[in-house]
Amino acid sequence: MPIRKLREFLDSHHIKYFVFSHSPAYTAQEIAESAHVSGKEMVKTVMVNIDGRMAMALLPASRQLDFDKLRMLCGTRDVKLAEEEEFSDLFPECEIGAMPPFGNLYAMEVYADEALDEDVDIAFNAGAHTELLRMGWEDYKRLAAPVIAPISVGL
Repeated sequence: MPIRKLREFLDSHHIKYFVFSHSPAYTAQEIAESAHVSGKEMVKTVMVNIDGRMAMALLPASRQLDFDKLRMLCGTRDVKLAEEEEFSDLFPECEIGAMPPFGNLYAMEVYADEALDEDVDIAFNAGAHTELLRMGWEDYKRLAAPVIAPISVGL
């Protein structure tokens, strides 16, 4: 099961969460529809390269990353979308594109869009394109310690 590491981490912190199985889906919008999760609660993890370091950007499924805002936040011009080859080895237990947004489990920073602060719960890929995990946003913030800032724009 691809999410063993994540489940052990959440269980060790006594976090309440739910895991849903759904038919294979690859975009955040498809997953939300397949799993009957509101597009507002569904989040996507975008892998970025910041000054040569891998990082995660967490956004509502209905929004897209604004690279200029992330560059300003990080104080660098060197921010770009990461290529799969750059990060696939970092998540050996996960399917490519289905990594859970817990950068702290993989020694990387997480930047979360401030729009997520409006959510009570969030749902995200749990290591496979057929598994979704739902948990409280406040619990997520406490455990993952993301940098929260305006980093997205509407689609």
